[in-house]
Amino acid sequence: MQILQQPITLSELKTLAHNTFGDMIKCVADVERGLLALDADLHADLERLLLEDGSAQEDLWGFNLWVEEEGEDFIEYDSLINIRSWQGNPSRDVSDPQVRESIKNIVGQYITE
Repeated sequence: MQILQQPITLSELKTLAHNTFGDMIKCVADVERGLLALDADLHADLERLLLEDGSAQEDLWGFNLWVEEEGEDFIEYDSLINIRSWQGNPSRDVSDPQVRESIKNIVGQYITE
Protein backbone atom coordinates (compact mmCIF):
# COMPACT_ATOMS: atom_id res chain seq x y z
CA MET A 1 0.00 0.00 0.00
CA GLN A 2 1.57 3.27 -1.09
CA ILE A 3 1.04 6.81 -2.25
CA LEU A 4 3.15 7.20 -5.36
CA GLN A 5 5.83 9.86 -5.05
CA GLN A 6 7.10 9.42 -8.61
CA PRO A 7 5.89 7.73 -11.78
CA ILE A 8 6.18 3.96 -12.21
CA THR A 9 6.24 1.97 -15.42
CA LEU A 10 3.44 -0.23 -16.65
CA SER A 11 5.80 -3.17 -16.10
CA GLU A 12 6.21 -2.20 -12.42
CA LEU A 13 2.44 -1.82 -12.11
CA LYS A 14 1.95 -5.30 -13.57
CA THR A 15 4.37 -6.74 -11.01
CA LEU A 16 2.44 -5.09 -8.17
CA ALA A 17 -0.85 -6.38 -9.59
CA HIS A 18 0.43 -9.93 -9.99
CA ASN A 19 1.41 -9.92 -6.31
CA THR A 20 -2.21 -9.25 -5.29
CA PHE A 21 -5.15 -9.72 -7.67
CA GLY A 22 -3.29 -10.90 -10.75
CA ASP A 23 -4.42 -8.68 -13.59
CA MET A 24 -6.01 -5.87 -11.55
CA ILE A 25 -4.82 -3.40 -8.93
CA LYS A 26 -6.98 -1.24 -6.67
CA CYS A 27 -6.33 2.50 -6.60
CA VAL A 28 -7.65 5.69 -5.03
CA ALA A 29 -7.00 9.13 -6.49
CA ASP A 30 -7.14 12.46 -4.74
CA VAL A 31 -8.48 14.59 -7.58
CA GLU A 32 -7.72 17.86 -5.76
CA ARG A 33 -4.12 17.12 -4.76
CA GLY A 34 -3.31 15.00 -7.83
CA LEU A 35 -2.23 11.96 -5.81
CA LEU A 36 -2.47 8.26 -6.57
CA ALA A 37 -2.52 5.56 -3.90
CA LEU A 38 -2.42 1.91 -4.90
CA ASP A 39 -1.72 -1.68 -3.97
CA ALA A 40 -4.12 -2.70 -1.19
CA ASP A 41 -6.76 -5.38 -0.71
CA LEU A 42 -9.48 -2.73 -0.22
CA HIS A 43 -10.09 0.72 -1.66
CA ALA A 44 -11.03 1.75 1.90
CA ASP A 45 -7.46 1.03 3.05
CA LEU A 46 -6.08 3.36 0.38
CA GLU A 47 -8.73 5.95 1.25
CA ARG A 48 -7.61 5.83 4.91
CA LEU A 49 -3.95 6.20 3.85
CA LEU A 50 -4.75 9.35 1.86
CA LEU A 51 -6.97 10.77 4.63
CA GLU A 52 -4.09 10.33 7.08
CA ASP A 53 -1.89 12.16 4.57
CA GLY A 54 -4.20 15.18 4.59
CA SER A 55 -6.65 14.47 1.76
CA ALA A 56 -10.32 15.49 2.02
CA GLN A 57 -12.96 12.75 1.79
CA GLU A 58 -14.86 14.44 -1.02
CA ASP A 59 -11.74 14.44 -3.23
CA LEU A 60 -11.07 10.69 -3.01
CA TRP A 61 -12.32 8.30 -5.67
CA GLY A 62 -11.72 4.58 -5.98
CA PHE A 63 -11.10 2.64 -9.18
CA ASN A 64 -9.29 -0.38 -10.56
CA LEU A 65 -6.55 -0.64 -13.16
CA TRP A 66 -6.68 -3.73 -15.38
CA VAL A 67 -3.02 -4.06 -16.24
CA GLU A 68 -3.46 -6.33 -19.27
CA GLU A 69 -6.02 -3.99 -20.90
CA GLU A 70 -5.60 -0.84 -22.97
CA GLY A 71 -7.62 2.27 -23.74
CA GLU A 72 -10.99 2.64 -22.03
CA ASP A 73 -10.76 -0.87 -20.54
CA PHE A 74 -7.60 -0.01 -18.55
CA ILE A 75 -9.50 2.01 -15.89
CA GLU A 76 -12.64 0.69 -14.20
CA TYR A 77 -14.34 3.44 -12.18
CA ASP A 78 -15.89 1.11 -9.60
CA SER A 79 -15.55 1.12 -5.82
CA LEU A 80 -17.71 1.04 -2.72
CA ILE A 81 -16.04 4.24 -1.48
CA ASN A 82 -17.64 6.08 -4.43
CA ILE A 83 -21.19 5.67 -3.07
CA ARG A 84 -22.00 9.23 -1.96
CA SER A 85 -25.51 10.46 -2.51
CA TRP A 86 -24.56 13.67 -0.66
CA GLN A 87 -22.10 14.35 -3.46
CA GLY A 88 -24.43 13.37 -6.29
CA ASN A 89 -22.86 9.92 -6.79
CA PRO A 90 -25.35 7.28 -5.58
CA SER A 91 -23.56 4.25 -7.08
CA ARG A 92 -20.20 2.50 -7.02
CA ASP A 93 -19.41 3.99 -10.43
CA VAL A 94 -17.87 7.47 -10.80
CA SER A 95 -20.67 9.29 -12.61
CA ASP A 96 -19.16 12.77 -13.02
CA PRO A 97 -17.27 13.03 -16.36
CA GLN A 98 -14.95 15.71 -14.93
CA VAL A 99 -13.95 13.47 -12.03
CA ARG A 100 -13.34 10.60 -14.47
CA GLU A 101 -11.14 12.88 -16.58
CA SER A 102 -9.20 13.97 -13.47
CA ILE A 103 -8.63 10.32 -12.53
CA LYS A 104 -7.48 9.52 -16.07
CA ASN A 105 -5.03 12.46 -16.00
CA ILE A 106 -3.62 11.44 -12.60
CA VAL A 107 -3.15 7.85 -13.80
CA GLY A 108 -1.41 9.20 -16.92
CA GLN A 109 0.99 11.23 -14.77
CA TYR A 110 1.97 8.29 -12.56
CA ILE A 111 1.86 5.28 -14.89
CA THR A 112 4.27 5.43 -17.81
CA GLU A 113 5.12 3.03 -20.62
